[in-house]
Amino acid sequence: MKGQTLNADYVIVGAGSAGCVVANRLSEDENCSVILLEAGGTDQRLIVKMPSAFYLPMQSRTLNWGYKSEPEEHMNGRRLDCPRGRGLGGSSSINGMVYVRGHAQDYERWQALGAEGWGYKDVLPYFKKAQGSRAGTTADTARGFDGPLVTTNGTMKNPLYGYFLDAAQQAGFAYREDLNDGEQEGFGPLPMTVADGVRQSAARSYLAQPRKNLRILRNALATKVVTQHGRAVGVEARVQGQRTVIQADQEVILSAGAINSPQLLMLSGVGDANHLRDVGINAVVSSPGVGQNLMDHLEVYVQQACTKPLSLYKDLSTWGRLKIGARWLYNQTGLGATNHFEAGGFMRSGPSEPYPDIQFHFLPAAMSYDGTSRVQQHGFQAHVGPMLPRSRGAIRLRSNDPMQAPQIKFNYMSDPADWRVFRAAIRAARRIFAQPALAAVSGKELSPGADAQSDAELDEFVRNHAESAYHPCGTCRMGSDGDAVVDSAGRVNGVAALRVVDSSVFPHIPNGNLNAPTIMLAEKLAAAIKAS
Repeated sequence: MKGQTLNADYVIVGAGSAGCVVANRLSEDENCSVILLEAGGTDQRLIVKMPSAFYLPMQSRTLNWGYKSEPEEHMNGRRLDCPRGRGLGGSSSINGMVYVRGHAQDYERWQALGAEGWGYKDVLPYFKKAQGSRAGTTADTARGFDGPLVTTNGTMKNPLYGYFLDAAQQAGFAYREDLNDGEQEGFGPLPMTVADGVRQSAARSYLAQPRKNLRILRNALATKVVTQHGRAVGVEARVQGQRTVIQADQEVILSAGAINSPQLLMLSGVGDANHLRDVGINAVVSSPGVGQNLMDHLEVYVQQACTKPLSLYKDLSTWGRLKIGARWLYNQTGLGATNHFEAGGFMRSGPSEPYPDIQFHFLPAAMSYDGTSRVQQHGFQAHVGPMLPRSRGAIRLRSNDPMQAPQIKFNYMSDPADWRVFRAAIRAARRIFAQPALAAVSGKELSPGADAQSDAELDEFVRNHAESAYHPCGTCRMGSDGDAVVDSAGRVNGVAALRVVDSSVFPHIPNGNLNAPTIMLAEKLAAAIKAS
């Protein structure tokens, strides 16, 4: 089929959490033309819009790339799921919708690692610019109220949320009304990216209003960044199956995420020269850091039987789910209008830690995150795990075929320190569940179970049952040293007019969920692009 050529001032690859933001902000200038490429299709599906159905898009191969890790040596050789969004909104269309920014010290760490201008005082204005909070008051100095990304707190109608928060305080943890105030430590409401009962993906928040100078190409798989004389001049893509070249008069911006952005750089000849040679690609720029520094969060479920019929178990039958869906379709209310992670918190794994490094998501049910399995009785659970892991992995190409998924090796739990934090997380969850506030409704521990008490027994439980929290990042690291892939403005070292704007540039993983930090980063770098 004969190819075609398109052109715009800016060509953005990936309509995910970052790409939607950048496309919106650049196209605010009517004199600027933007083309946004998305390998997937529409996000206008009920399972995307309905918050409580968040596990269903992950089971869809049209909405999820469906990646898996390589066998993980420290996880008994298991291959762990690594879902990534495919379609408008990217992973913000399939995630759990938890809005967490991280701790202020996360961004001080970024700056210390060479990301100049990314300290907390530098990033806070962009968190606020993005957020349209429906909780709190304008007297709150951390929240944003006028941004396009609407966040709400859950209604917490289920009494188990209140029991959990009371139990956390009885266990010695503070109550914190705003877990995004920069301090984090404590337990309280977990905001969600939901408005009026509907998921607020990046596409819904930033691309709802069409613009004449913004063209969105769906089912458009970018296969290569085209460079000439050390400058990015466009992108080769397969658009609706047809080879297409999209020329960029100003810049090419990669917002394809922590897996696909390094993959596309390597396919384009930017990466470790020896590795590229092994897969038949000539290096345009030798950049050994591309694909390295891969980080992610692991978590386990600490599950408790519930002796009273208070959990979501009664609502998870086929008839129960039909009733939830019918009410949501009618007026976007009820159990379908929440992600059910309405309460949570942060704690330190030990007194010597400078700030929290463990996160809790509380769920008034005992079931897997992806919905594929559930305990056949009433129960509740906390998702817990290390938020600042020291283990690092890498992304590598399997071949020079852009249709072939890259090799993903997280090296989970390869650093001994991560085991200590994991044990502390599990034992802290048990301590909270044992408090008087939950005593009247608590039955036996379902997971890990009474037989898992020693360090060795907890470690084996983690090896067999820990799952990804779906927060990969760091594979195109931002910094000022020789191994950094991009500078503090997201510009790819060694290639002019090429930037990476997504979670792959994070120098270090933040203490919490990644959607909010990714959107913040895109807001900040979009402003830098417009100012350049």
